[in-house]
Amino acid sequence: MVQIDDSGSGSLIGGTCIAALRTETGEYVFDFIPIEYYRSNTFKNKKYLTKSSQIVFSLLKQLDYKLEEEIDICQGYMFEYARKKMDKKNMHYKNSKVGDPLQTKIEDTFQNYAINLGLLPQYVKYTKYPLHFHKILRWVYADFDKRAPLCKTGWKSWKKYSGISVDVKEDVIFSNNYICLKCGMKIEKGTSVKRLEYISNCPNTIYLHKHC
Repeated sequence: MVQIDDSGSGSLIGGTCIAALRTETGEYVFDFIPIEYYRSNTFKNKKYLTKSSQIVFSLLKQLDYKLEEEIDICQGYMFEYARKKMDKKNMHYKNSKVGDPLQTKIEDTFQNYAINLGLLPQYVKYTKYPLHFHKILRWVYADFDKRAPLCKTGWKSWKKYSGISVDVKEDVIFSNNYICLKCGMKIEKGTSVKRLEYISNCPNTIYLHKHC
């Protein structure tokens, strides 16, 4: 059986990972819908669904898929066009909430991808909701001009929160528990810092090294 799933479609940063795995052998292949598909009219016209379908059939080709094989494909909207193409080809598939072994592999793949984009490892690996919109938005605002191009700017939520007024002040940290969200390094106790304040769904405060 071949499992097919996606990861990252709900992440503010980056594209979307599409992956396939043959359960009998553990063969695993993946590709990404580029971030460009989540911008302006390309996103509005749902071109990412066309790209998702193209990737699915490319991955099946890499796995040397045979028509008699069963496919377990994620029931989500991301594979709407792929399923239509499967129907035309009389392929055997089942809509599912895909679990392991693919789920863990594809989540790890997307997490590593997000870290390679610059997202802090502690933002990804050690929290229950690593890709929560407003959490990632804090990381984006810590270095907005550099990180905004990594975002899914076609989203309504991005349009709502990308123009927030940010108040920048100087401050001193009196705790050992802060990380600079720009460089990712620890802020030592007693250090002079820049304090960024803005309001999204709630008041937010971001601390950066003074030189960052």
